Amino acid sequence: MHNDFTDYVMKVAGAVIRALVYTMLALPAVLVIISSFTSGETMNFPPPGFSLRWYHRAFESEPFMTALWTSTYVAVIVAFLALAIGFAAAFAINRFSFPGKGLLQALAFSPLIIPAVVLGIGLLYLFSWMRITQTMLPLLVGHLVLAIPYVVRTILASLSLHNRVLEEAAMNLRATPLQVVRRITLPLILPGLLSAAIFAFVTSFGNVTVSVFLTYGGNVTLPVQLFTYVDNSYDPLVASVSSIMIFVTLAVILTIERLIGAERLA
Repeated sequence: MHNDFTDYVMKVAGAVIRALVYTMLALPAVLVIISSFTSGETMNFPPPGFSLRWYHRAFESEPFMTALWTSTYVAVIVAFLALAIGFAAAFAINRFSFPGKGLLQALAFSPLIIPAVVLGIGLLYLFSWMRITQTMLPLLVGHLVLAIPYVVRTILASLSLHNRVLEEAAMNLRATPLQVVRRITLPLILPGLLSAAIFAFVTSFGNVTVSVFLTYGGNVTLPVQLFTYVDNSYDPLVASVSSIMIFVTLAVILTIERLIGAERLA
């Protein structure tokens, strides 16, 4: 009886803690979205009235819309590149033993322990020395460096949980290594691959610290454009643009959920 009561208390406490954590995580985004529909001239909560005029202003703003396109374009490319590079690295780390394996794994995760400001400055100096700062390449490489650790970690987890019996059976039936990877391994870890792609997209799309060092001219990402705008103004346009960023991210996640189901994401 005592054990049943203890289990009940732990179950209730766990549910309460989870609810508090989820609320704390979602509350800032919810407040921003609600504030973006204000009819007033300043950001207040609760808003004095309901209006879509700040969204109209956001979509009519050429700097913000150009920055939104740049962020989306870069994030999509980074997601594909990070997925290709991250899968190759994770597969090699998981399946093979070779000299320098520990070093490769350490390098793959090293951007997680380097302060983003230091990383941004270092990349800026590197690309300045290479004289290619006036191109999109520094921004792509910078975001790629940030995204690869999340991709490698996610795919490593999927490969570790993956049952290799089917791969061994395919090889016993004279399938080539490429056929095994293409027809067995990739389909079985597809949820992990899509999870990794989401991590890469979100990491790139929302980055400010590294982007502010690597953007140039008209190729400014939306977070950097928003950060610059906040320096001079703090009207509800900030909330509406921030809400658009949230909606874009949610659209990507919901699309993946429609394709394979969120419960399958590793």
